Amino acid sequence: MKPAATNAAPSAPECSRRTIIVAGLLLAAATVIAYANSFNGPFIFDDVGTILNNPTILKLWPPRDALTGLSGGSTSSGRPIVNLSLAINYALGGFNVRGYHAFNLAIHLAAGLTLFGAVRRTLLSKPLRGQFGSVALPIAFTSAALWLLHPLQTAAVTYVVQRAESLASLFYLLTLYGFIRATDAATPLRWKIISVTSCLFGMASKEIVVSAPLFILLYDRTLVSGSFAAAWRQRRGYYAALASTWLLLATLIFSTQGRGGSVAIDDAITPWTYALTQCQAIVHYLRLVVWPTPLIFDYGTTTISSLTAVWPQAFLLVALAGATGFALWKRSPLGLAGACFFAILAPSSSVVPVITQTMAEHRLYLPLAAIIVLLTTVATAKFGPRCLWIFLGTAALFGGLTFHRNTDYCSAVALWTHNATHLPTAKRAHNNLATALSVEGRNAESIAEYKTAIGLDPHYVSARVNLGRMLLQEGQTFASIESFTVALQIEPANADAHYGLGFALASNNQLAEGIAHYREAVRLQPHAIDFRLKLAQALFRARDTAAAIDQFRELIRVAPARTEVHAGLGTALASQGNFAEAQRELTEALRLSPDDVDAHYNLGNVLIEQDRVAEAVPHYEQVLRLNPNHTSAREILERAHAYLNASR
Repeated sequence: MKPAATNAAPSAPECSRRTIIVAGLLLAAATVIAYANSFNGPFIFDDVGTILNNPTILKLWPPRDALTGLSGGSTSSGRPIVNLSLAINYALGGFNVRGYHAFNLAIHLAAGLTLFGAVRRTLLSKPLRGQFGSVALPIAFTSAALWLLHPLQTAAVTYVVQRAESLASLFYLLTLYGFIRATDAATPLRWKIISVTSCLFGMASKEIVVSAPLFILLYDRTLVSGSFAAAWRQRRGYYAALASTWLLLATLIFSTQGRGGSVAIDDAITPWTYALTQCQAIVHYLRLVVWPTPLIFDYGTTTISSLTAVWPQAFLLVALAGATGFALWKRSPLGLAGACFFAILAPSSSVVPVITQTMAEHRLYLPLAAIIVLLTTVATAKFGPRCLWIFLGTAALFGGLTFHRNTDYCSAVALWTHNATHLPTAKRAHNNLATALSVEGRNAESIAEYKTAIGLDPHYVSARVNLGRMLLQEGQTFASIESFTVALQIEPANADAHYGLGFALASNNQLAEGIAHYREAVRLQPHAIDFRLKLAQALFRARDTAAAIDQFRELIRVAPARTEVHAGLGTALASQGNFAEAQRELTEALRLSPDDVDAHYNLGNVLIEQDRVAEAVPHYEQVLRLNPNHTSAREILERAHAYLNASR
């Protein structure tokens, strides 16, 4: 007998677990294909400081350093879960970039599958299942496919350090999914714990999660409880726990002092100018949703200072915000999509200036989900489920565009060339293209790009410092000194400029002046290993051996795996006659780098000084195998052989 109809969800939308698993596998397969060519993309831009030059990720256990992270304005500072994830990556594969890309893709896929589950269960909720219950799975699948495969997402997936965005978004979605499951679970406590824990981890990943407790309350009031009072009455303990996660976020923000200066107000970027800039930025993001070209990796720090320049965009956003508010007042589920969009963008795209990057495509990573879900559900309600095939075709097209966009990430030169071509006024793009060209040995092109960047902004200190380095590499010492000097006139406390000028002066045999600038660079950035290393080497050259040894010993404490540190300390100790300790340090240097010519040569000398001529011979022989033109090693080796022959 056919069962009688009830108020429960109809059987059709309650898909079998197998169907849901197959849908998830299809989403996973499509996403992996779209990102299959991204795994060899090198570390770029902020990856260098946040990953390659981040000593806090080098040791996973105990996790104190990994959870503390770098100070300053790096992408992972004040975001301990992000930094911990990088430490896990390093523990699994060092600096093998493929592992970091795989980790990012896993986060993206997990977020997409969580979105799939959250949308499906939302459409099966009591207020919506009558209209959408029979198509909950197709809408959720299509929405997740569009979101996973959209080329805009490459900014948060292929660019490694922007896992901060995708990881925080994953926890945001898990917070929502845990709440949804808690509302219909026989034992909701487990899902509430998952939701609150996810919110806590999200707060420790990126500031966008600040709106999660409020959005959950809005969701509850609109689709579950019917009013704020009822939501609070039924789940006050849960909401108190969610709200408590703000304490962690506040602590993290306070501890980084405005994220190391990246979130601040200055003469050029005020809350008003930043808000005007975001009017242009957000409307630009909306255009990219439907027409994702050209995608720009770095928009720089351009700002808008006049309302007349962006009044149409401002009017549109005010209208959309007003429509969102009206829909929420009417308890319409459409208002949830608008609230999600604006709430997630608010921390980075409102009035609080992010002065290091006024526009960034990765900021639309999670807000894109709100737009897509809104479009697919409204279109299905108006035109029927057949329109989902059009959306699925669009998702396939997006997957192809994502695959193509990932080719821009295949090398730093390709990425920055694309950036500078499509946004020629972006000074930072020209500066970074110049750096990428220099790595490939294309020095003349590099110098030209640095000069282009300086032409766009004569006060661009970073480009002047980089130009100084390149000129010094090309043997143009005086031009290099001039470039560093101008940089310091613009920004006297720039550590990189002091370091560069110190290097240029030391190279020009102005050792005392060079050491003074090295010391200032170390004072400004005491944790910069290369700064302290050059200072130690310069002190040794200046015959201030005791000071040099102190610097080398401090370096060994913080960078025990650096060959140059052990080799430098060993050489300095040998000059003081401390041959036993010098031998230990030089031996350690060779353990770390068996083909280090200078370490072999200096260890040979140390062994000679201890009358251990036979032990020294193999080291001189290795020097000559590595560098046949090493005259001193050849002369000493000949004398050593003569001595040994005479001793027989």
